[in-house]
Amino acid sequence: MLVIPYQVALVPELAEMGVLLYVSAFIQGVVIFSVVTFLGLLLVGKVGFELPVIEGENRWENLKSVLKPSILLGLLSGVLIILADIAFQAMSISLFQEAIHVPVWVAFLASFYGGIAEEVLMRLFLMTLIIWLLSLFKKTKDEAPANWSVWTAIILASVVFGLGHLPLTSELVGLTPMVVVRAIVLNGIGGVIFGWLYWKKGLVAAMIAHFSTDIVLHIITPMIVRAFT
Repeated sequence: MLVIPYQVALVPELAEMGVLLYVSAFIQGVVIFSVVTFLGLLLVGKVGFELPVIEGENRWENLKSVLKPSILLGLLSGVLIILADIAFQAMSISLFQEAIHVPVWVAFLASFYGGIAEEVLMRLFLMTLIIWLLSLFKKTKDEAPANWSVWTAIILASVVFGLGHLPLTSELVGLTPMVVVRAIVLNGIGGVIFGWLYWKKGLVAAMIAHFSTDIVLHIITPMIVRAFT
């Protein structure tokens, strides 16, 4: 629900749906995220991953231990994505100009969607599912998933994450091979970092990093661009 104002700001035609846009998003969200959350929580223990902060003891201490590195990696992710986009700008491929005029409060709300919903979908569900499927074929001696299977899942989930942004992208620009490559590369940078954090530090760490990245991309960067243009 929080990302809808951002989508409308980028694609004003969506506002013509009125309240139906919110109703359909609510129904779709309840169905999709009920299923993926259930399956993710069902499989996460089977692949040997833990969810500190969400379950177990010492949750507050666990949160404090992951907070700083997650924010720093999230900020780094945002900077790396901006630098990568500069390279695509040299090829006249950039979408950040579309986000410059989005109100700050709208971009802030959208950052919660990225940090929470996309991490539940991409890491808790998809990445965990891929690791579980690969672990059916080969595990380590202690029954943990092999490193190669985890990295395969991180990369595949990152690619899917990038491709998942193409529907909105297609509303802004025509889809070309380079636009698709841009989506995969830029979102893949964050996806790899978030996936590694999910593996090593837990889901909440990935959420914090993703939120921090979105703050860089959707709030700090547009504010800087507006200040100098």
